[in-house]
Order: sequence, then C-alpha cells, then structure tokens
Amino acid sequence: MSELGRTEVLSGFFGGLALVSMSGRARAHVDYVTDPPTATRDALEFALDVLSNPTNATLVGAGTLGVVVVLSGLLVVEPTIPDVEALRSALDEYGEYVPWMLRLSLGLPLVGAGFAGYLFSPAVPAEARFFQVTVGFLLLFGLATRAVAAVGLVGYLAALAFNPGLLLAIEYVPGFAAVVLLGSGRPSADHMLGEVAGTAGTYYGQIDPVHEVAVRFAAHIDPFKRFVPTVLRIGIGLAFVYLGLVEKLANPSRAIQVVAKYDLTSVVPVDPGLWVLGAGLTEIGVGLLLIVGFYTRGAAAVAFSMLVMTLFGLPDDPVLAHITLFGMISAIFTLGSGPLSLDAWLSAGSGASDRVTDEPVSSAD
Repeated sequence: MSELGRTEVLSGFFGGLALVSMSGRARAHVDYVTDPPTATRDALEFALDVLSNPTNATLVGAGTLGVVVVLSGLLVVEPTIPDVEALRSALDEYGEYVPWMLRLSLGLPLVGAGFAGYLFSPAVPAEARFFQVTVGFLLLFGLATRAVAAVGLVGYLAALAFNPGLLLAIEYVPGFAAVVLLGSGRPSADHMLGEVAGTAGTYYGQIDPVHEVAVRFAAHIDPFKRFVPTVLRIGIGLAFVYLGLVEKLANPSRAIQVVAKYDLTSVVPVDPGLWVLGAGLTEIGVGLLLIVGFYTRGAAAVAFSMLVMTLFGLPDDPVLAHITLFGMISAIFTLGSGPLSLDAWLSAGSGASDRVTDEPVSSAD
C-alpha cells in the first residue's frame, strides 16, 4: 500500500485521541499569549508530579502504547483504502503548485510582520519594515525568487545569532531553503519574464541580463530539488520538537498559564498538568515522525489539525505568525516523505515505488 494509505489511517487514529485535542489548543507558542510567570517550576519535578497521579499515568501510558501498537500494526497489515489511494493520486498532480504554496506561506507573514513591528516572530519586537516587506512582496510576486529567498535566509540566521528568541520562528529556515531549491514556479514574474526573454526576437530578450544566469544556475541546482521534501519535514519536525520540549515540557509554568487562561480543562476535563504534558509529548512525537520520515503524510495531517484547533481555540493567538507553519505542513502533505526517509527505505525494501517520488515538484525559474 502507498505511504498515504497507511498514514491517513494513522491520522484518523490520532485525530480520535484526546491528546491530540489537548495538544491542538495548547500548542500555540506560549510566549505569544502569556506573560512571564512570577514563579517557575522545575521541569522534571513537574513531570513526576503529574505522573504520580494514577489517572494521569494511565492516560499517558495508554495513549503512548496505543500509538505504538497502531504504528506497528499498520506497518504489518498495510490496509488498502480506495479513497485514500485516489487522494494520493490527486496529490501527485499538485507538485507543480508547491513553489507557489511556499512563496505565499513566507511572503504573507513577512509583509504582516513588517507592518506589525516585529522581526519574524511576535516575540521579537523590531522595526524591520523595509527588509521584511521587500522580501515578502518579492516572494509573493515571484521576482528574483531564489536570490530573495537566500537573502531572507541569511537575514534570519544573522538575526538569530543575536536573538535566540527567533527560534520560535525556526520554520523560516526550511521554508527559505526550499524556495532556493525550487525557484518561483508559476504563476510568477520570474516565469513570465523568463518566457519572454527566452523567446527569439523579443526586445526584452535582448536587454535582459538575468535570464541566462538564472538558466545556468537552475541547471546546477535542479538535481537537488528532489530533497525539498526532506528539507521541509526535517525542518518542521525540529520546530515541533522544539515547541514540545522547550515551550511545554521545559517551561511548564508558562504552559499552565495557557490552560488556565483559556479554561481548557472545560474542553477536556483532565488535570491541567496533563494538558501540558500531553501537548508536549504529542508535539515531540509528531516532530520525530516528520524528522525520520515515518508515516509522513499522516504526521503532517495531525500537525495541520493541531494548528487548526489553535486557530479556533485561542482567539487572541497571532494567527499570522503561524501561516508559515500552515504552508510548510501543507507542502509536506502534498509531497510526502521524499528521499532519506524511513518511508523511502521501507518502500525500497517492499518494492512499493509509488510511495516516494524522487522528482516531486517542478520549477519555472
């Protein structure tokens, strides 16, 4: 069975778990919706205290065991679902739209950040309107796309060196890197101008100094386009692990504030500490699945569901800051695991070559 077939069964199972619901509404960047706590709790002490409650320990243990059993069972049984197979075939045709998807998911939040007065992340107030709005508009327009994405990547990494708080927006790294590899795609200004410049006898083609350089650069980088799914899933996987480990499990005092502020125990009546522990463990689990490329599309579907729950569950969460994550996860769901993944390795062993596409997207730079 295809990777999507197995992973979508998995996503259905995850979607039914209470831990996913808990994680979905508690997974927002806690720094965006809470103030620094007046007192902090030791992370290990907090976890041991939560798990000392027999009910909490049973729920965590049963949830973890259930996920392991389902993952193992799907690996052995490999059920075939015609609807899922049809969906996989449809997604195979969407690869050409991924560059546009990525440009939108980077350009829109960059323009918003520039006008809102923060640098990449709402947790880092800064006046960087010219830089962010310029990079954002050029990405949206699709003009000099690869060069602009490279500038954006360097700008983010330079800012990160002076402000570790930008780790909250680490998804920009795989996003920019993927655009550098893919180029603009279409519709884009690069594609339109390239078509004109590449047509014999056009006036623009005689004066365009960029077209030939862009063509030569694309020829050198095109062999690496197949690694775009790998770049995206590892980058977003690391982001989820960071959010679960650092923002939830290592910072329980602030995460508890989120549970109290939005009265999340009225949604799922469990101990507030279990909300935090469940959210952190779920994010880490989803992140690890993405990093190793195991049931990739299912993990992406769960991650997207968690973001949607945040959108509707936390009314004052800065949704604009999550657009990049929405776009990156959508691209992962579209492309699948790609090379250098457990899914690819399992496909090679079983001969199921349809699980992984080596050339999943096209560029028109």
